Amino acid sequence: MPRYVAFLRGMNLGGRRVSNKDLCAAFDEIGLPDASTFRASGNVVFDAPAGARRADIPRQIEAGLRELLGYEVPVFLRSAAETQAIAAVEPFPAAKVKASKGKLQVVLLTAKPKAKAREEALAHATDTDPLEIEGSELYWLPSGGTQQSDLDMKAIELAVGLNTIRTQGTIEQMAGKFFGA
Repeated sequence: MPRYVAFLRGMNLGGRRVSNKDLCAAFDEIGLPDASTFRASGNVVFDAPAGARRADIPRQIEAGLRELLGYEVPVFLRSAAETQAIAAVEPFPAAKVKASKGKLQVVLLTAKPKAKAREEALAHATDTDPLEIEGSELYWLPSGGTQQSDLDMKAIELAVGLNTIRTQGTIEQMAGKFFGA
């Protein structure tokens, strides 16, 4: 059975609170049993049933969570191999990452951006907020906390589409824990 990570957008923000136990129970009801969560920020690891089509899985999860939770939860699906690859990417020189007071951010996109969208997103990069795109991920190295950054994430979302953000450290830890990387 193929193993995936569902990176869920907007979990446990504002008035929305779903425990990891309840999130795993929701996945069970959706037909994806034995799910595991990582942290309380919408990272769910699960095995897809035999014969499941990858393209159908995000829609299945989104529809199920909409019904069970009563609100939209966008899903950014990555396979075990893709998660390991994201964890291994070094989009910026190691010395630059080490010198930064910010944490390397991975902006998970729904798909690899086309050339124009890529160009528009990368045009927002600055010396204090460098950006790189590899595959269907945008990498961002803020010089400090993400909330203190002047980076226009709304403009970037307009360019590359809906997304969700995790630190690369979180993805590295998930890859190590669940996929042996």
